Amino acid sequence: MFTDTPPLVASTARPSLEQALQLKLTRRVALAGRMGELEPLAVRIGLIQNALRPRLRQPQLLVFAGDHGLAVDVSSPSGRRTVSVVDDVLNGRVPLPVFAHQQGLTLNVVDCGLTTPLRVRPGIMARKIAHGTRNCRVTQAMSLDQLHAAIRAGMEIADALPGNVLGCAGLGVGSIEAAALVISRITGLSLRTILHAGDKMPSMTLEHLMVVLQGAQTRHSQVEDPVEVLAAFGGFETAMMVGAMLKAAEKRHLIMIDGIAACAALLVASHIAGPVADYCVFCRSTDHAGLDAVLAGFHATALLALGMDSLDGTGITVSWPLVAAAAALLSDVADGPEAPPASEEPAEAVLTAAVREFINLPNR
Repeated sequence: MFTDTPPLVASTARPSLEQALQLKLTRRVALAGRMGELEPLAVRIGLIQNALRPRLRQPQLLVFAGDHGLAVDVSSPSGRRTVSVVDDVLNGRVPLPVFAHQQGLTLNVVDCGLTTPLRVRPGIMARKIAHGTRNCRVTQAMSLDQLHAAIRAGMEIADALPGNVLGCAGLGVGSIEAAALVISRITGLSLRTILHAGDKMPSMTLEHLMVVLQGAQTRHSQVEDPVEVLAAFGGFETAMMVGAMLKAAEKRHLIMIDGIAACAALLVASHIAGPVADYCVFCRSTDHAGLDAVLAGFHATALLALGMDSLDGTGITVSWPLVAAAAALLSDVADGPEAPPASEEPAEAVLTAAVREFINLPNR
């Protein structure tokens, strides 16, 4: 099976480096004051890059788009199709691409499995596995071969991207519901908790979703392995994100997670290679109450909670300046008038020099 040969993902845990990063920030605090939540974020970035002076380069934002057979049961006939939303993104009719451009993120929409063919154009990555998944309430959403193909495609995409920051978000009618099924089965969190969007969600809508998704749960009640769970419920966009996250973590890149579908992908990726979550920071584009419960399962909160109700990925664009600022605390802010210039030495050499400096030991 695919899980027999996972990519090598190293844990970011390194107590000596973490101590040096904390000491480095302490020196800045003594001069400039506390930086609040930027400080632990800076430490995490340093641990991810295994460096005292982390550098974030050419941030990439991928929105993975796919259609779901389940959509016929969870969306209204008058509802918008996934391809229409993708068209809005490509033509700048929603904030996501505008914010991405403004913040210097390179945005691409990945066609993982849209039912409608897309014209080849800048901003589109065509990696279609099939024209939508099957309806998981009736049968398995994806074959294992399709699932493995999607994971491999995600790994190939992430491996070819420039830079060392990857933002992941999912898009598709039925994507949230399919992801809720995956998360519920893997974690035991109730479907109702994940699906409940908050007070704005009509009770009849929630009850309808519960009936449909409980039917899907019953159909695949014997499936427990996380990879097989993803195959059972879908979708292609989530599977491709699994591969992208695995490859990004293998390369020690920072991963920005936005939305319930991306969280479902991270859950599966973490079961394939546990330390993947060490490389992640979380963002949010909606005020969806169920997302709070999902993030709590990762013992995490989003960097920003602005009360938005927008496309997944938008939260990454508005959170990116905070991430860049956190890295700059370590890489660009000088310790004082006599601080040495930025060093590109390997982490071990820099760490040794830093620890000597912090504890006032002479060089030997």
